[in-house]
Amino acid sequence: MMFPGIRARMLAAALLPVFLVVVALVAIFWTSRVADLDESHDLRAKLMARQAALASEYGLFSGNVSALQVVLGGMQREADVRSVAVFDVDGRMLASTGVLQYKGLQEATGAVYQAFQRSRDIDVLAEPVASSSVPLDDFFGSSVAPPTPPAPLVLGHVVVEISRGRLLARERELLLLALAVGFAGLVLGGFLATRMGEGVVRPVLRVSRMIERIGEGDLTPSSEALPTDPLYVLQTRLNQMAQRLAWGREEMEFRVESATRELRLKKEEAETATLAKSRFLAAASHDLRQPTHALGMFVARLGQLPLDIPTRQLVASLEASVQSMQDLLDGLLDISRLDAGAVQVQRGAVNIGELFASLRKALVPLAEGKGLRLRVRPSRHWALTDPMLLQRMVMNLTNNALRYTERGTVLISCRSVDGGRTLRLDVSDSGIGISPAHQADIFKEFYQVGNSGRDRAQGLGLGLNIVERTAQLLGHPIALRSDLGCGTRFSIFLPVAQAMDSLAGAVATESTSLLGLEGMRVLVIEDDGFALEAISDLLTSWGCVVHAAASVAQALDFANGYAPPDVVLSDFRLGEERNGLDVIAMVRATAGREIPACLMSGDTDAALIQAAKDAGLTLLHKPVRPAKLRSLLRRLVMAAGSVADEA
Repeated sequence: MMFPGIRARMLAAALLPVFLVVVALVAIFWTSRVADLDESHDLRAKLMARQAALASEYGLFSGNVSALQVVLGGMQREADVRSVAVFDVDGRMLASTGVLQYKGLQEATGAVYQAFQRSRDIDVLAEPVASSSVPLDDFFGSSVAPPTPPAPLVLGHVVVEISRGRLLARERELLLLALAVGFAGLVLGGFLATRMGEGVVRPVLRVSRMIERIGEGDLTPSSEALPTDPLYVLQTRLNQMAQRLAWGREEMEFRVESATRELRLKKEEAETATLAKSRFLAAASHDLRQPTHALGMFVARLGQLPLDIPTRQLVASLEASVQSMQDLLDGLLDISRLDAGAVQVQRGAVNIGELFASLRKALVPLAEGKGLRLRVRPSRHWALTDPMLLQRMVMNLTNNALRYTERGTVLISCRSVDGGRTLRLDVSDSGIGISPAHQADIFKEFYQVGNSGRDRAQGLGLGLNIVERTAQLLGHPIALRSDLGCGTRFSIFLPVAQAMDSLAGAVATESTSLLGLEGMRVLVIEDDGFALEAISDLLTSWGCVVHAAASVAQALDFANGYAPPDVVLSDFRLGEERNGLDVIAMVRATAGREIPACLMSGDTDAALIQAAKDAGLTLLHKPVRPAKLRSLLRRLVMAAGSVADEA
């Protein structure tokens, strides 16, 4: 917590100087006293050795061993004396007392023995014994200067061993006394520091509590401030600040509440506008798709008629315009489905080689039409992805590469990277390339480099945006590598999957004899007159027997009065209470079997897509391309034939 921390720090700040002073005084006192004791001990030892040497002079001079022994006995009685020995000038021991640890004078005065005894706290002192000369007085007052006295004669040596035990004990006593005095000083200093520090700590703690309370949102003024506190002015200012903050918070809450109410109203208005816009766009999209759908059917039917060359060129231009309009609507449909989350991902093991084969078959004519070379490298890799979505991504990237490449090659390849854990699918071209300044924008809707005039011949600017959205949905990273004049390479990174047995051999081949539509009985249900006429004429031109119904009642009358049709094509919105899903279900119920059926609609609602999926029906969004419709009818015929064979 903060409060004990402040008190502890204040106490530490007050005790630290006291502690340093006490430690310094104790150290000085103890070291000085120890030095005095050591010096006193050394002087006493030297004096005792000198005294023993003087007392032994007569005994050595006269050779009186008994006198020497008496002198040594007196020395032995002195405190701390361990042993005393007297040696003559030749080093022979004449007398000794105490326990001797040496055998001769040379050993006693040696550095090794003295160091050994020093380690045992015993000092060894050797003092020479010299003869002393007594000056004689000349009573006759001769003026002749007295002769220089000769050097004293060394008679022998005295060796004294003195213990330092009493000295060390005294030093320990002094150390304990110094520590006791220091401890007492610390206790007294701590007591005084605590008493003096509390006068500063308490106001600091009060200020800390006030700040903590303000931080927790309690802005009520505190009554803890005392006029005698040294921080009284600070506490008063804090109370004033808390009061101002409380006023500001009340005002801010009022403003936030007002802004929230206003934002709520704006949000409701925006949601209402969004719903209205969504309904308008849905209605506009449906109403736009209906005539475009009919127009596409009429143009396809018109292209089958025998026409002269100028008229056929005019029809080709009309077909190109309708194709561009259908591409735009399909791109917008894909984007809206991706935004609405209506695209369902079906992951599985995908054979990249088979995917490349289908892409090559579909894109080679387009490349040859521009005089380009489309290379598709064979691949044995398998990827874990959605085959339809991946094919659409690669198709868009390749179409984009073919559109912006004037000469050279477009290459589709796949290789293993990242130690075999990832596949990199590349679409490369030798086109004009993309400058780094535009690479961050090419995935935006309707963005095209060098097409500010929105030339439809250069595309719509939705392909790369659809690729990026689809890649995000699948979780496949995309990389771009390009530069002006150096071509472009788009890379899709895919997770590797285990190879599976190919089912290509089990699928029936679509031969012309099996896929013909001649004689197919088709029930068409469409409430829009132009669309009904257009699709009926187109189906009739393909050899189908068409039964057109403009309402639910007409469709049910046909189902009740005639043999069941081979295929049912129905619009979703029929202008009545019942929709296309209901009509198809009633026609099947009347026939007593699951008639192949297809639902067509200009709506792009995710709920409709899910409803068609739950009913097991294929949903074609208007405008329906004639080639796509023809392919669907062929697949429905094949599926119905397979079911009949199994039955």
